Amino acid sequence: MNSEALKKLLAVRPFEPLEVELSSGQVYSIKHPENVMVLKTTLVLTEPENDIVLFISLIHVVAIRKRMRTQAAV
Repeated sequence: MNSEALKKLLAVRPFEPLEVELSSGQVYSIKHPENVMVLKTTLVLTEPENDIVLFISLIHVVAIRKRMRTQAAV
């Protein structure tokens, strides 16, 4: 995954939550674009609810999936 392709996915409005799968098999959720920073070769993910900051080399990103939002019943 290159940084420009990832930036385009994060720029979609309204924002669509994403899942990032790494070469290790770990999967991380991106719920808000404000919680992510894409650098030239690094993806910085934050999980504010857990006070976690992850620095991930983009060469380890093997898949990006759009998460389906559940719609509340009316």
